Amino acid sequence: MIPPFDLTRQYQAIKEEIDAAIARVLQRGRFILGQEVEAFEREFAAACGVAHAVGVGSGTEALHLALRAAGIGPGDEVVTVSHTAVATVAAVELSGARPRLVDIDPQRYTMDPQQLEEAITPRTRAVIPVHLYGCPADLAPILEIAARRGLLVVEDCAQAHGAQYQGRPVGSWGQIAAFSFYPTKNLGAYGDGGAIVTHDAALAQQARLLREYGWAERYVSHIKGTNSRLDELQAAILRVKLRHLESWNERRRQIARLYTEQLRDLPLALPYDPPDGRHVYHLYVVRHPRRDDLQAFLRQRDIATLVHYPQPVHLQPAYAELGYCPGSLSLSEAAARQVLSLPMYPELSDDEVGAVAGAVRKFLSQAQ
Repeated sequence: MIPPFDLTRQYQAIKEEIDAAIARVLQRGRFILGQEVEAFEREFAAACGVAHAVGVGSGTEALHLALRAAGIGPGDEVVTVSHTAVATVAAVELSGARPRLVDIDPQRYTMDPQQLEEAITPRTRAVIPVHLYGCPADLAPILEIAARRGLLVVEDCAQAHGAQYQGRPVGSWGQIAAFSFYPTKNLGAYGDGGAIVTHDAALAQQARLLREYGWAERYVSHIKGTNSRLDELQAAILRVKLRHLESWNERRRQIARLYTEQLRDLPLALPYDPPDGRHVYHLYVVRHPRRDDLQAFLRQRDIATLVHYPQPVHLQPAYAELGYCPGSLSLSEAAARQVLSLPMYPELSDDEVGAVAGAVRKFLSQAQ
């Protein structure tokens, strides 16, 4: 069986480092907001090219608290994409704001800037470009529109640790950004975790207050906050993994090149590697009209794949109240019917990549 990801292989490769980091925390006996979190925040901020990082409980909470730190709340509208993990839209609603959903650029699978311009209303306060699958969104026109219309830019970097746009890390372009450390991410914890990053000291301080009951001093709430803290064990694990992130991302890019070399001559849409950015291939997503048949064919050959995502947010039952209908965001809907994520993780061997590509080729030769 070739799984879509395999976290045990990664652990075995860095077992001694991980075990030592965990033992260090256990021996120290402090488990919430201690020196591991502080050190990780410094190191992750430096890796993202920003001044501040604030560790929180999950990627969803990172996005939610980033919006709240920036003053987004009830009565406000936030523009983002429908072709994303539902967490993006859930975070907007957690802030009290209303999401406005737009369609995608079909090459990048990220926000179409023209759609953003058309979606802005007098109530729009912020825009969330999602760097999906490891591919940076086309930020230049998004930032230009946001600056001209007075909008906050909150980057959703949950799938893009180490990705770059025009030579700078994603997360360093907007006013504030959110990362997830869900275990399968390019930089993943062994449980939930997330971080808010920003150049703005005031936004960072507000996020720190919000993540722990609004405390500037213990037991005294200066604002209404919540409990969303990155714990010491996860921070220690993430510090180890952060040291390997660049080499892991380079291996992902190498695997992507191998896939592309072996699949490029087929009637199959392959990932777009933008010339203005650095794709880090959190996922290697192909596209075919007979996606479900291809997925079943691969499953029969012990190759597991996933679909990211099978239903766009605007058509999900929980979000019917937003008022969208089938056909309203046609490019997102078409992508949901056709995209397929092939196995992708740094420990995947060249032979396994060849086996996956060979099976895809076989299916497509029989399909013609």
